[in-house]
Amino acid sequence: MPLTVRDALMQAQAQGLSRIDAQLTLGELLQRNRAWLLAHDDEPLTLADAQRWADWLARRAQGEPLAYITGHKEFFGLPLQVSPAVLVPRPDTETLVDWALDLIRDLRQQFATPEAPLDVADLGTGSGAIALALAAHGGPLRVTATDASEVALQAAARNAHQLRLTIHAKLGPWFAPLAGERFHLIASNPPYICEGDPHLQALTHEPISALTAGADGLSDLRQICAQAPAHLHPGGWLVLEHGWDQAGAVAELMRAAGFTAIDHRRDLGGVLRCTAGKLTFS
Repeated sequence: MPLTVRDALMQAQAQGLSRIDAQLTLGELLQRNRAWLLAHDDEPLTLADAQRWADWLARRAQGEPLAYITGHKEFFGLPLQVSPAVLVPRPDTETLVDWALDLIRDLRQQFATPEAPLDVADLGTGSGAIALALAAHGGPLRVTATDASEVALQAAARNAHQLRLTIHAKLGPWFAPLAGERFHLIASNPPYICEGDPHLQALTHEPISALTAGADGLSDLRQICAQAPAHLHPGGWLVLEHGWDQAGAVAELMRAAGFTAIDHRRDLGGVLRCTAGKLTFS
């Protein structure tokens, strides 16, 4: 008997996937939404789809992100190509983009006419998610994206080409490829998980270098905060994503580096996920 939609979903749940995860995975495979799956649960899968489903299900049961299986992930309305070389963009990072776009609108009134571009940097760009979201929705911008991984930077460049957006990709960690350059806004979602954190066991398919940052998870955040003033125009902003319990520590790092007007924003789950500070001196 051919495998039906109902059978496929039952298989997934039997292998430990939640109902919603099973529906999302099968929906991606069949290019159908959840409502269709529920209304057509007796629909048979083709032999080719059934074979692909067996492969996908085995990979999902082992914890591989769906985005790596399909090769794409939507972020801020943009379809991005992703691979195990880059971190899968998270919905919570859209909080960072939303806040950066708000600040860009304010900065434009301070530094430029509506038609003149502002200079924005995304540090550790990975797939290019933040840089491309800002380029797509921020009005006239010159967006620079850095990453220490050449493979990640190539992924960002491919996404930019596919979306017909312009970013200036530069190879190197954090500010290393930006000597002498200043920006109106710098954004980053750096690694911030503590080495040895038990949650890493569920993230084994993603690049560890994009996840962990020393014993306290603050190594990269500490470096970015300390070096950012040399790369910001006076009145410019630094906007950072961080861990659920790091808002206070990041605020202190910004304060020590000379930032003022320090504030936080909560993610979709209500957690203080992002911190921003303004540079008031040159």
